[in-house]
Amino acid sequence: MPSLHEFQRAFSAAAVFSDAAAAASLGIVAGGLKPEARIGIYRANVLGNYRRALAATYPVIKRLVGAPFLDAASDNFVRGHPSTRGDINRYGADFSDFLGAYPPARDLRYLPDMARLEWAIDQANIARDAATFDLAALASVPPEMHGELRFSLHPSARLIVSMFPILHIWQANQPERNADERIDLDEGGDTLLVLRRPAGIGGIAIERISRADHLLLALLAGGRSLDAAANSCAAKFPAFDLATALQRHVAGHAIVAFRAPIGPASERTK
Repeated sequence: MPSLHEFQRAFSAAAVFSDAAAAASLGIVAGGLKPEARIGIYRANVLGNYRRALAATYPVIKRLVGAPFLDAASDNFVRGHPSTRGDINRYGADFSDFLGAYPPARDLRYLPDMARLEWAIDQANIARDAATFDLAALASVPPEMHGELRFSLHPSARLIVSMFPILHIWQANQPERNADERIDLDEGGDTLLVLRRPAGIGGIAIERISRADHLLLALLAGGRSLDAAANSCAAKFPAFDLATALQRHVAGHAIVAFRAPIGPASERTK
């Protein structure tokens, strides 16, 4: 007698991956339908649910390639990247990498980056909220400790770099736009910040930022101290104005919090 876990694994293999041996091991009583036909009903429902979920997450991809292409890609993606969690809203993070290796998308070189942008938008929409930056608390930090501060980005913040004009492509493929607009893929790439603004300010924002701003935000998101981030930015972008960038991203709600060092200076590291 198989365990519940073994039965669930066999059913998943049969329903999602069309595994005939797994289907046979289930011992399905046919009744009016053959066992494979019964499994096929579940397979259609499972794949259909994933198709709808991925189409909702990647509406611009769907508009660019068409529903039949996306449905076929979704089915292949599901079989190669089965869900490991119950929340379908969190499913599809690897779709951009999948598209980069998917033979039918070989000539659509911008498609993986467009998927990264749409995933960033989707996840920004459901990210948790955060309090606004506490400027009074920052003002109370002694100046000699400023270099050791570590800043946190808003939970919805996502950074994307592409060699293609993905923001232009995304904008041109919104429902209210003319789908026939022609875009030159060689017009230049994008460095983007995706962020959900506080309620009442404007929802999801997609902002073009400089490579220096991208480096700063990426370093801060990775837990680097302000001194370490500043030194890296200065080394790569000598004209970069750190103070102005910090003020801009605090005002824009990309940077929402900071952590001051704890303990004697001798015990602290950058």
